[in-house]
Amino acid sequence: MFEQSQIQEFKEAFTIMDQNRDGLINKSDLRDTFAALGRINVDNDELDEMLKESSGPINFTVFLTMFGEKLKGTDPEDTILNAFKVFDPKGTGVLNGEEMKYHLMSQADKFTETEVNQMFANFPLDVAGNLDYKSLCYIITHGEDKEKE
Repeated sequence: MFEQSQIQEFKEAFTIMDQNRDGLINKSDLRDTFAALGRINVDNDELDEMLKESSGPINFTVFLTMFGEKLKGTDPEDTILNAFKVFDPKGTGVLNGEEMKYHLMSQADKFTETEVNQMFANFPLDVAGNLDYKSLCYIITHGEDKEKE
């Protein structure tokens, strides 16, 4: 299901989230993880909903299985690329960040400005203000940047 390098990355993520180092991710671990990411007031109901996605205690094996199930629904890379190419008729591989922001906030399932800013924080624009959508598609479908492999 996953390559060895991906499993290692998931293990690192699991270790970061397992704040109390007991080998399980529980509500307290999730709350601490959110706090470490700057989100202090996480609602108990939201944490409970996250924990309900698992059939029992979340050890590393369950964590890996949950990610596998989530990623299984990801569209193939070429499908995602084709969606971006609608906005890139010249085939440059990049999209203007401001134009992308406009489209994301004004069409279909509209993003909020906060959501767009979060996306650009995770997938930064280049110095010219463009989004490299080919790299973004690779990261979405493979979980890491080509250059880091």
